[in-house]
Formats: sequence, C-alpha cells, structure tokens
Amino acid sequence: MADPMNWKRNIQVRDLDESDRFEMRCKTCKHVTYLTRSMICTSPEREFLYLDEVEAGEVCKARGCRGAVTLSRASKGDTSAFVGGLA
Repeated sequence: MADPMNWKRNIQVRDLDESDRFEMRCKTCKHVTYLTRSMICTSPEREFLYLDEVEAGEVCKARGCRGAVTLSRASKGDTSAFVGGLA
C-alpha cells in the first residue's frame, strides 16, 4: 500500500526549478539515470503531473530491462566543510 504522506504526492512538475535533478534508480537492475524538469515535460500537460505519477509512468532505460523505478532527489553537490578538530 502506498504511503499517503509521501513527499512525491505533494509536488507537481510545474513546481520544480529547472536546476532540480532527480535520480531514477531501477528496482530490478539498479541502473541509475537522472531526470530534470525539461526531460519530464515532453508535452505541456505533463507539467501538471505529481512526482509519484511520473515515477509510476517511468521504466528503466537500460537495454532489455524496462523494470519499475524509484525517484529520489539528487544531491546538488552542496557540501559544507567540517570545521571542528581534535584537541
């Protein structure tokens, strides 16, 4: 049963920034690809989809797999330095 409080149910594609990236990982073969807003919006009506609907409609892009995928936010690479030290 799907989790009713899933964050993907609350965000529509039109709410995303162009800089937002999502990791699409295959549940079968573990192949990873990345999606952006422009890659999802292949037609104008797709911007009204919620991210859980996008996830349900996508399949693995690896050759011959076509397995179900899971969508997660990709890190933007922002890291902060550890400023502590050992005394």
